[in-house]
Amino acid sequence: MRIALFITCYNDTLFPETGIAVVRVLERLGHTVDFPAAQTCCGQMHYNTGYQAEALPLVRRFVEVFREHDVICVPSSSCVAMIREHYAKIAVASGDLRLQADVTTLLPRVYEFTELLVHRLNVDDVGATYPHRVTYHASCHSLRSLHLGDVPLRLLGKVRGIELVPLQKLDQCCGFGGTFAIKNADVSGAMLEDKLHCIENTQAEVCTACDNSCLMHLQGAIHRQRKAVRTEHIAHILASEGGSAEPRKDTV
Repeated sequence: MRIALFITCYNDTLFPETGIAVVRVLERLGHTVDFPAAQTCCGQMHYNTGYQAEALPLVRRFVEVFREHDVICVPSSSCVAMIREHYAKIAVASGDLRLQADVTTLLPRVYEFTELLVHRLNVDDVGATYPHRVTYHASCHSLRSLHLGDVPLRLLGKVRGIELVPLQKLDQCCGFGGTFAIKNADVSGAMLEDKLHCIENTQAEVCTACDNSCLMHLQGAIHRQRKAVRTEHIAHILASEGGSAEPRKDTV
């Protein structure tokens, strides 16, 4: 199968190794990955901060760039949630009937990385080996918008050598929320501390998630407080064939 990769702008800028890990997993499973070079941003940060008119050109660009692709993989729950929950509304508000039709056609072809593996490719064992103690954080968009449920845990559970430790208060937010962490810093910081306390209680070496946005927020506090744990996008674990848990080049 040919699969188009939408890497997302913050992964491209801050965590490029995540895209490489996604490609490794998909190619290991026998698929061909296309990377449309003209891709940019899904428009989420514009739309969520009130710049809805500025988000429209990005919606148009996404539709145009991925128009010919049958399957689109996105290693970010928040970006998939933006596309699924808001693109149709943006298209209707634009009054552009062609854009509305294009969005309707495109939406069923967009998948978050783990849901692509389990629900579209019918795979939960990707042949990974990762001999480390790991806990999983369910991001708000993966849990409440995409309803991924146990999909990421099913994939992690089939990784060879992994010691998967349940996280207390799994359904609670880490406090990031994009600009929420800036506009409501005190509340965000309190939520972050609570989440870090739960992570520390697992005594895990690694905390993983489907979203680098949450992991960036967590890793910032981990780094400042010199905690004995680090973060890792789930794609890196699923791409791993064993080895140490040394930080990646793009680790915050």
